[in-house]
Amino acid sequence: MTVRDALNSALFEEFERDESVMLMGEEVAEYQGAYKISKGLLQKFGSKRVVDTPITEMGFSGMGIGMALNGCKPVIEFMSWNFSMQAIDQIVNSAAKLCYMSGGKINVPIVFRGTNGAAMGVGAQHSQDFGAWYSSVPGLKVLAVYDSEDARGLLKAAIRDPDPCIVFENELLYGTEFEVSEAALDKDFVAPIGKVRVMKEGTDMTIISHGSVVGKAVEAAQIAKEKYGINCEVINLRTLRPLDREGILASVKKTHRLVTVEEGWPQCGIGAEIAALVMESDAFDQLDAPVQRVCSTDVPMPYCVNLEKMVLPQTKDVMAAIERIM
Repeated sequence: MTVRDALNSALFEEFERDESVMLMGEEVAEYQGAYKISKGLLQKFGSKRVVDTPITEMGFSGMGIGMALNGCKPVIEFMSWNFSMQAIDQIVNSAAKLCYMSGGKINVPIVFRGTNGAAMGVGAQHSQDFGAWYSSVPGLKVLAVYDSEDARGLLKAAIRDPDPCIVFENELLYGTEFEVSEAALDKDFVAPIGKVRVMKEGTDMTIISHGSVVGKAVEAAQIAKEKYGINCEVINLRTLRPLDREGILASVKKTHRLVTVEEGWPQCGIGAEIAALVMESDAFDQLDAPVQRVCSTDVPMPYCVNLEKMVLPQTKDVMAAIERIM
């Protein structure tokens, strides 16, 4: 199943399960979605539940939050998470904070989803990874999709959750096919929020990643095994907030070495947070080498594709980090 079909099927199933679920965003209805994630929804569920909006992220995000306060469960699609900067006041100051500011009396059951990070040759203003931005905000749950099982499980979990959820997807993976287990195809399958997914068991080193670059971590682990006999454990975070601290620390204590891989920038990144977590815990004494971070280069994304590849983390960069600490 492709990631696109996984997201589409998850939306169909949640629309059928709960009549309060609706979708709103630019081109989600008549055009079937900019990336065809909402294909067929308008025809089946009608224009009251699948709503095209003007180009005003702040406007339709605010409308969605108002609807979430009045019995709806809106899914808000951003054509790109870069455009969510127009709506960050609504997401952070309205959605994220209302439950706390009301003493737990007001929930905001809303999902903000769309493509995050680099595509290919779309320039700096369309290529930023917002994982670190939104995962720093109390009150949000932040989920990062890698494969089709993630797509089905995380989106369904987000729609069913009573709190505002951020779901990061990746444009370049929408058309990629992944094997999907029978369990993940069940209409009631949800991925647990706040729990890592172990992509590969290992004993010599932990590689922690999320989103688009999980595949690079898996590839590097395979090469390390074939080339050096190094047995890497590969962890897909799935949830950036809340982090699965117990799952991360258990793996590091088992393998005694840690590499983090992310598409975002190094400063104040997800890898930096994980390194701090390990430093501040009893896992620090279990480390046999310094934590290594693999991130995008600390520059805005270049427009031309060959420079973009130099900036983004590649399998060879993960291999270099493995070699440094072995």
